[in-house]
Amino acid sequence: MAPANKDTTRPQNTRSIMVFLQAHAPFSNMDDDHLAHFAEHATLRFYADGDVVLSAEDGLVDRFYVVKQGRIRGERHNEQADKMETTFEISVGECFPLAAIVGERPTRTLHRAAGDTFCLSIEQDAFVSLFSESEPFRDFCLRGVSSLLDQVNQRIQTGAMASMGSSISLNTPLERYSLRKPITCLAELTVRKAVAHMHENNVGSIVIIDDNERPTGIFTLRDLRTMIAEDRCTLDSPVHEIMTRNPCSLPAEADAFDAAMLMAEHHFSHLCLVDKDGRLIGMVSERDLFSLQRVDLVNLARTIGTATQLSTLVGLRADVSGLVDAMLAHGADSGQVVKIITTLNDVTVRRVLELNIQKNDPGIPFTWLTFGSEGRQEQTLLTDQDNGILFQTPDGMTEDQVREKLLPFARVVNDELAECGFTLCKGNIMASNPKLCLSDREWDDWFIRFIDASTPQNLVYSSIFLDMRAIFGPTDSLEGLLERVLTRIRNNALFQKMLAGNALQRKPPLTMFRNFRYVTDGNKRSLDLKRQGLAPFVESIRVFALANGVRSANTLERMDELVKTGVFDSKDADAWKDAYSLIQVIRMRAHQEMLDKDEELTNYIDPDDLNPLDRRILRESFRQAQRLQQKLELTYQL
Repeated sequence: MAPANKDTTRPQNTRSIMVFLQAHAPFSNMDDDHLAHFAEHATLRFYADGDVVLSAEDGLVDRFYVVKQGRIRGERHNEQADKMETTFEISVGECFPLAAIVGERPTRTLHRAAGDTFCLSIEQDAFVSLFSESEPFRDFCLRGVSSLLDQVNQRIQTGAMASMGSSISLNTPLERYSLRKPITCLAELTVRKAVAHMHENNVGSIVIIDDNERPTGIFTLRDLRTMIAEDRCTLDSPVHEIMTRNPCSLPAEADAFDAAMLMAEHHFSHLCLVDKDGRLIGMVSERDLFSLQRVDLVNLARTIGTATQLSTLVGLRADVSGLVDAMLAHGADSGQVVKIITTLNDVTVRRVLELNIQKNDPGIPFTWLTFGSEGRQEQTLLTDQDNGILFQTPDGMTEDQVREKLLPFARVVNDELAECGFTLCKGNIMASNPKLCLSDREWDDWFIRFIDASTPQNLVYSSIFLDMRAIFGPTDSLEGLLERVLTRIRNNALFQKMLAGNALQRKPPLTMFRNFRYVTDGNKRSLDLKRQGLAPFVESIRVFALANGVRSANTLERMDELVKTGVFDSKDADAWKDAYSLIQVIRMRAHQEMLDKDEELTNYIDPDDLNPLDRRILRESFRQAQRLQQKLELTYQL
């Protein structure tokens, strides 16, 4: 029970209470009238170190608290260890107990003062009044850290919008831009009649459909020019001989981001919209995306993908930063932005490879692999090279003979990518390294040794090579390799446990008192947002994903799959996704500010440079990483 002799006083200075509240979310977004209501009904309560503030035995929660000075520690009983354990800490400006007072139930967590602590407190009636009248307060009480994340994103978007004007969101459903029914025809119609049909309707494309109205192909004016230039068929040939087969389709509920990404990656100009049965219901073109200003992404990707010389690619890298600003302004979340950056990086790598094949084709088919953050599609503007080559050995050649042809080619590609802004890997994780230019058999043997001999170096490699995908060349060999690797890991409990132990080496930068734990390599007042902030999420999620056969390498997609398989609770996963995304947003924003100041890009930030909301939510995000690691510890009994 809470001690009965608490010093309880009514604050006399309403204005000073309001000033205090305005420095902390959600109060910083509330109207003055609502803040005044809180201040007028608040009492100030003192708790000495170790005093119980709330417990389950108190019954229904009837008060709402804000820490004004000191800290509150949350404790729950660990049945396995038969002892009380600290599950969280609440610091100045933070509120409790949200779930219990909203749910009108007792708290399930014992709240105890950690050091001498003062709390502002209002009774349930005043809380209910604020909950019903203040939308920011109600939103925060219901959604917690997700609400804070929205506030950060809104501020970032508002800042970027100031110089760009308004725009419709990236999340706008595509069905809003299918303004007219697509022009269609059957596959046996002649090219001449198809072109006449397009001319009559003043469109640049026609969709070829089957008897069930499912799209089987698309014919565009660009296809017509190619047909004439290459003399591939006559105007009286059936259109199916010249159409582009299996046109890319999206469901109508997909959004503008999905369309822009597909157009950027594959250089499409048109996308079909289909219903749940695959029937054609609309069409979206680049022209439609002009109203969303997403066409900048599509045009930039096409310009990169068609560049004729390296100097053009080098010059275009500067445009990516401006596009990141634009995408943040137009409502892209951090997951979307890193995929945009990764897509443009992929297009650049492919074009460098294509230009070098044109100049000096090694004559051996190969698959260009990418690892690490690019393999996860999570790259930011600060990136280095993590790549390799997979090949199938032609008849009559040895693997070493193939390497003799591929390695000089790979070295030129690595050097030219460095000119384009992809820093050479200090650890030599690059395709020009003979150890990473391997046949499918050699890669398979490498992974067998990698998994069976869990050396410290192999565990370090796990954070690089287990997030792998192909960005150029045939993919069949890689798909088979990845399937075998996943099967081996699922069947190797010892390797999983060692991966989990290695993941726990990346500790979030919080002390036991929820203060920031700074890096010790000379940046005494800095946090490394990549290694200290993102890595605990990435590496913990990787262990769960590999152990449960999840094929995706992207961290957010892995979390979604782990919810579907029942490994993660959906509410936990939502909190972890929000926290991970927030850290990524702050990291990207820091990169943009460094570019604006013409500074070298790093992953370090000084939390003192952040505003109170950012510091608070960054601390909360690190706490979520601790919760995720606690689940990993419990799962593998570490």
